[in-house]
Amino acid sequence: METDVQFKSATTLTVERTLPGPIERVWAYLTDPDKRARWLGGGTLGQCVGGAVEIHFHHQNLSGHKQPAPEKYRHLENGATLTGTITRFEPPHVLAHTWGENEGEVTFELSEDGDQVHLLLTHRKLPGDLDTRTSVASGWHTHLGILIEELNGQARSAFWPRHTALEAHYRKVLA
Repeated sequence: METDVQFKSATTLTVERTLPGPIERVWAYLTDPDKRARWLGGGTLGQCVGGAVEIHFHHQNLSGHKQPAPEKYRHLENGATLTGTITRFEPPHVLAHTWGENEGEVTFELSEDGDQVHLLLTHRKLPGDLDTRTSVASGWHTHLGILIEELNGQARSAFWPRHTALEAHYRKVLA
């Protein structure tokens, strides 16, 4: 099993995953809106520092198994949009961008490891409250699990049931 999300501080989380390569393929799943929509969210992504980022989340569409959002996230059921700005763009190794208005910065770092790719995701400058930390940890863990399924040619799991189970796990771990 892949390692859990780790908090380096109350406001910085990291997660590492091993993904099937090659690195250019994984890079495409980070930067191509159609591919990114299969595991995270579609929308625009500027191809240079200063470029605009717009991610349209439709969590229930990430798999063929449509599941309603839990009551807590019902406001996201018809989708949500996040905007940001590219802060690092070094194809095919580093992509970083701001994450919404006040939700920090996300950095994806890719390195080759034989025919696999090591991913280090860092989400910095998060609000430090337990609810946000729990939700973000569960979200990244769930989204990256779906990415792994997609890259391996497997059926993608429904987002909300996995997120709900992981949220209970992280609430205990982070409390």
